Amino acid sequence: MHFQTAALALIASSLPGVSAHYFFDKLVVNGEASSTYVRANTRAEKYMPTKFINTFDNLTPLSTDFRCNLGATNKAAQDTANVKAGDSLAMVLGVGATMKHPGPAQVYMSKAPSTVAAYEGDGEWFKIHQETICNPDGDIRTDAWCTWDKDRVSFEIPAGIEDGEYLVRTEHIGLHGAHAGEAEFYYACAQVSVSGGGSLVPKDTVKIPGVYAQSDPEVNFSIWGTNKAYPEQGPGPVVFSGSLAPDTTPTNENTPSSTPTSESTPSSTPTSTPTGETAPINESTPTTPTNGQHSCRAPTRRHARDMKV
Repeated sequence: MHFQTAALALIASSLPGVSAHYFFDKLVVNGEASSTYVRANTRAEKYMPTKFINTFDNLTPLSTDFRCNLGATNKAAQDTANVKAGDSLAMVLGVGATMKHPGPAQVYMSKAPSTVAAYEGDGEWFKIHQETICNPDGDIRTDAWCTWDKDRVSFEIPAGIEDGEYLVRTEHIGLHGAHAGEAEFYYACAQVSVSGGGSLVPKDTVKIPGVYAQSDPEVNFSIWGTNKAYPEQGPGPVVFSGSLAPDTTPTNENTPSSTPTSESTPSSTPTSTPTGETAPINESTPTTPTNGQHSCRAPTRRHARDMKV
């Protein structure tokens, strides 16, 4: 068993994408990409991920800087983007990189009490976008994921959101090492000022740090030798749609009501609808590779459809 695990690690470490680290450094607004709206981290190597164990710069998902990355939580961006509720935006990776690690992407927002430039993200956060499995017939280690080989995460500002200034935190989680507790988090915060919105206040909110635990099935999910489906909801809370609250006024069951039970449809939906059954973590995950390296691919191909997605 030890020989088999060591051999798997050796083969995996030689595959493309093993060292494909990256970072988000531009916000796209009205088709124009700019780095002036994104808070820059102060890592010696900006592309290094955050992990629960075997960390870089002693930063973990339980650290305060997990909000916007090392040195970026209390350091403002050069500028704040003016956007409208309902606008389509994107966060783009730097230096022409693409996401060559398998895993989900999320976008969170947190409203600043005053100016976002002075905000350190210590308030409530809510999720506005989620991408998990898009290609059920693909390889769970590569192209089954919506994010695979993309250079950006695209999303919409919820149409019913309150006006004000916000941090927008975009995140991608690499699951190639998650079987050993080493999921990799790539993330950054942009600053936006929202106008033309409504009066909706999200209820499913979280604190960062605190949004994830190392034992969460979504961040401790093995892509190696498993037939389990990726949890449907994805990491963190449910997505805030930005739609109006449902009408709770009772209707006469014998007489069709002319008033729909929902006053409007969601104005912002994720790029993809996650698929698959919620499943526990794989109890027979491989041991940590002896050479400390993890891979985006396995030696043999396994399709996402084998996982009941």
